[in-house]
Amino acid sequence: MIVFREPRKRPIPWRERRRQIPSWTKPFFALEWVWEWVSFALSRWTFVEVLEYLGSLSVLVAVFFYFYESGDRVKQRHYQAWQVINTAQGKGGSGGRLEAMQELNHDGVPLVGVDVSGAFLQSIRLPNARLRRSDFSAADVRNSDLEAADLQDSNLHSANFRQSNFREASLTGAQMDDADFSGADFSKANLSGTVLDNADLRLASLKDSNWNDIRSIKGANLYGLHDAPAGFIDWALKQGAVQMQSDDQWENWRQAQKQ
Repeated sequence: MIVFREPRKRPIPWRERRRQIPSWTKPFFALEWVWEWVSFALSRWTFVEVLEYLGSLSVLVAVFFYFYESGDRVKQRHYQAWQVINTAQGKGGSGGRLEAMQELNHDGVPLVGVDVSGAFLQSIRLPNARLRRSDFSAADVRNSDLEAADLQDSNLHSANFRQSNFREASLTGAQMDDADFSGADFSKANLSGTVLDNADLRLASLKDSNWNDIRSIKGANLYGLHDAPAGFIDWALKQGAVQMQSDDQWENWRQAQKQ
């Protein structure tokens, strides 16, 4: 902010000032009188005024460059986020990937082909994320939000997606076998071409989902599945799906199928 300065009035002579004040206060007023003269002298010095203008101008220049370079800072932030994701690839734990993926998705950056296999990503929030051909195999992604996400042709094999939100998500062609989707919400999701062999769909919701072209669902557990579209349960059971409440019962059945 530029300050417009006005020259100060010339201080009165000390003789006149001395007559206006009590004797015991003279030392204090003398010091103040000296500073009045210093202020008066500086207010008339053009160089000081120029310094004030330069200081204000430097603030404006700093603001200009802050906004001018904002794009570069965003690119740098995205680069660092991808570096975190790629460096931790193939490792367990989060490794900062949860925050990095959420940040990239928040900024509208596609996450196509991201590999987070085996990662710990509980409660990750990736609504509307572009995750085509991504690899979530064996990852722990419980209680996550993937509403309206594009997961076409992705690998979710053996992943844990319990209680996760897949409402309106596109899972066309996704590999979802041996994955845990217990309590997950697939309302209005597109399941065309998916492989759901041995998937845990207990207590999941398939309300208004597109299931007609599911590729395979053999051994999937549909116990407690609710809001299933008309005809889905009968079709799935004919394709080899089961309805078993107990983990032991289901595991024994699967072992028997291997013999």
